[in-house]
Amino acid sequence: MAKNSKVKLIVFGACGRMGTRIITLANESKVFDVMGALETKNHPNLGNPIEETISGWKGRKLFISSELEEVIGDCQVMIDFTHPDSTIKHLRAAVKAKKALVIGTTGFSKPQLAEIKRASKKIPIVQAPNMSIGVNVVFQIAELLGSQLDNCYDVEIVETHHKFKKDAPSGTALELADRVSKGRKVQLDQVALYGRKGFTGERKKGSIGIHALRGGDVVGEHRVRFITHGESIEVFHHAANRDSFASGALRAAQFLAKKRTGFFTMKDVLGLK
Repeated sequence: MAKNSKVKLIVFGACGRMGTRIITLANESKVFDVMGALETKNHPNLGNPIEETISGWKGRKLFISSELEEVIGDCQVMIDFTHPDSTIKHLRAAVKAKKALVIGTTGFSKPQLAEIKRASKKIPIVQAPNMSIGVNVVFQIAELLGSQLDNCYDVEIVETHHKFKKDAPSGTALELADRVSKGRKVQLDQVALYGRKGFTGERKKGSIGIHALRGGDVVGEHRVRFITHGESIEVFHHAANRDSFASGALRAAQFLAKKRTGFFTMKDVLGLK
């Protein structure tokens, strides 16, 4: 990328909650140029000018489209916060066109995750369950606490999201649980407990409880508690809006514009140790 050139973007899910904020922040920045705003083929906003969705639009003349092939040649980085199946379709297009891809979608199956990793040998990819700077610092704190507090401390993770979220638990909650288990040097699938019901008996030592709440318009809340006799430690993150995620995605796009191949996380983007 030339020193003073803008990063050319395509944003999938352009009229969704995340897509709208990503495009809005990109539009307000001097760093990015939105080349394509993509939506599904049956979306009611198809064909509409972007300024009907993005207040204060000052970029190029742009319309909401479903035709990726019309704009993919002009972009450097594609940003995807959609649905696992859609993301994989976009991933394959990115590989074919040799374009970088930022993935904020969650809820992938193991085969889909494997395909993403394979694709990173051909194109640069940032994949993260949460692109907020604050949350990524919380990931590190969770791993540190896991390494320092043995399984005499019971771990419970509770996440809350809006009622429209389709996957549960959230990718962020799963990453928090994974970080705790890494700190304790155990495999998450051997200690994870997803909710409770009925006569469960006493809590199994070393287990990590993971619970999902859904309701209203909650953007995202994550709480990790380490509880033992006589004390508890709690780490809590509350997202008041989606701008922290959107700005993180744009930061990831800027990072990828300088890469040729590779699989990266927000830890790489943010330079966290």
